[in-house]
Amino acid sequence: MNTMNDASDSAVLLSLSDVHVHFNTPNGVVRAVSGVSLDLAVGETLGLVGESGCGKSTLGKAIMKLVPIAGGEIRIEGADIAPLDRKQLIDMRRKVQMIFQDPYGSLNPRSTVGRSVAQPLALAGWKAAAITERVETLLRWVGLPSDAKQRYPHEFSGGQRQRIGIARALALSPRLIICDEPVSALDVSVRAQVINLLEDLKGQFGVSYLFISHDLSVVEHIADRVAVMYLGMLVETGGRDQIWRNPQHPYTKALLAAAPIANPRIARTRQRTVLQGELPSPLDPPAGCPFHSRCPIAQERCKTDKPALRSVGGGALAACHFV
Repeated sequence: MNTMNDASDSAVLLSLSDVHVHFNTPNGVVRAVSGVSLDLAVGETLGLVGESGCGKSTLGKAIMKLVPIAGGEIRIEGADIAPLDRKQLIDMRRKVQMIFQDPYGSLNPRSTVGRSVAQPLALAGWKAAAITERVETLLRWVGLPSDAKQRYPHEFSGGQRQRIGIARALALSPRLIICDEPVSALDVSVRAQVINLLEDLKGQFGVSYLFISHDLSVVEHIADRVAVMYLGMLVETGGRDQIWRNPQHPYTKALLAAAPIANPRIARTRQRTVLQGELPSPLDPPAGCPFHSRCPIAQERCKTDKPALRSVGGGALAACHFV
């Protein structure tokens, strides 16, 4: 069941249906993603938020086929990615690219910036002259000087390295870019520059983003819609303004209450929801509602009866018995 998009099927770029990702460990099976269904439309930015360890980044890697899924279906432009062979996977990755959290770790320190940005073009069979021209254009688009292609990653600041990662992601003109915490390692002032760059590129090229972040202030600025994950599951989805102004799930309310507010007058008057207890282990998730052990409004049925995502009006969905 796809639960996220009111647009027609032709406008759906990415479709996830009941996706599961499991990892075998010496201590048991980690259920990193459990039954996630969502759609992302052409030209849309979908913010995926939640605490560290909730499965956001794992879901992004599953879409890229960097980790295998244990169940469910992932479709890009209607095509199931599960049976793709190596050649078909290369073709798929022309449509879908990823910007990683660590801009230094995602770049080869022994390769010049020019070679790093050129690599996807070479793999796609571009000619040398066309690659050179394309690399110079990409670096110009992301605001880096032309001589950057001869330099190495360690010669750049964190923000500049992330711009290099963005240039590489844009190389093959993808339809979708998965942004995995792309600004979390950057200074606040540099974050704003990178976010503005991503928005400019979206307007210029019509690219869609799956924007993964735990920083709600960034998601509020860039996202059209928001999906909230907890312990590998979706607990609420909706339009950005609807989520911020009228959150329905207790976990979403707690996330928003914990987000910093620049205005101290508003911060003093804000009602806070303080969560009790620790985040359960994905090795042994609780029965019933996954949030019941920390939820301020939990009742007996929450311990045994898992709530499904259901409509709460305005196109929003929430997985709670008491919304």
